[in-house]
Amino acid sequence: MNPNYQKHFPVMLNEVLHCLNPQKGEIYVDATFGNGGYSEAILQAAECKVIALDRDPSVAARAAELTETYGSRFEFRPGQFGDFTALVREEIDGAVFDIGVSSMQLDEAERGFSFAKDAPLDMRMSQKGTSAADLVNTLKEDELADILYRFGEEKKSRQIARRIAEHRKTSPVSTTKELAEIVYGVLGRGSRGGINPATRTFQALRIAVNDELGELQKGLEGAALRLTGGGRLVVVDFHSLEDRIVKNFLKQNTGKTRHVSRYRPQPEENDNTALFAESSKAITPADEECRINPRSRSAKLRCAVKNISRRSMENE
Repeated sequence: MNPNYQKHFPVMLNEVLHCLNPQKGEIYVDATFGNGGYSEAILQAAECKVIALDRDPSVAARAAELTETYGSRFEFRPGQFGDFTALVREEIDGAVFDIGVSSMQLDEAERGFSFAKDAPLDMRMSQKGTSAADLVNTLKEDELADILYRFGEEKKSRQIARRIAEHRKTSPVSTTKELAEIVYGVLGRGSRGGINPATRTFQALRIAVNDELGELQKGLEGAALRLTGGGRLVVVDFHSLEDRIVKNFLKQNTGKTRHVSRYRPQPEENDNTALFAESSKAITPADEECRINPRSRSAKLRCAVKNISRRSMENE
């Protein structure tokens, strides 16, 4: 095994396995394969099958390792999880999503995801299509400001966009260092609440480049469609925009319990017409995990169980 994989920690792994509850003979989808931490843990937890999805071609070698180890119990299908229903045609017993940029992508300087390492301004998870450099050098100033505000929640988005527009009059913004220096010119270098000032700008561009929020919505809908009755959906996300989509999706599709009389309480009954019979509130990582793996500090986990009366692959 490539030793580089060993330094990456699957976030909230114990909580994911508890919610997913792998069982012998069942089929699970790891919709964000990355370095395979969830996939391998699921395969070790029960004599089940895992189907893994990822649009990043750099994960192919790791996927080949799991195929060699687990044989037909593991299957890798290249593609983005927004195309869930096209990639996964069979009914499944569970699906897990780990939303956002992976540790591997952040640690590979040449991918251009991190302001901490100077590299071409890329940020493409699929390594094809429009890059972050394309956006910052071609969008109108107001369009760029809107991206920084909507996807990065950056309060000084217009000032940053103006500085970028001024810079590209003389030369394009082509590296992560150049972009970070522009942001520091507006916000300063001091951290805000322990967060580097460039974080929101880089996050916004990454989300825009990869259409992460649109992909998330489509991925959730696709997974819910493929889940069999009683199937489990588990999502780990890392910032408020993602979590809002997950929270609203589960809330809108989870049945409410009801009472026959407000004065004479009766046993609660499930709403059998709802997509999910139950869903959880946000679960956060334990203090010990945050200490060992600081990247997990902002993580939230939400899970849901599909209504037993709802079939998979409905309404196709």
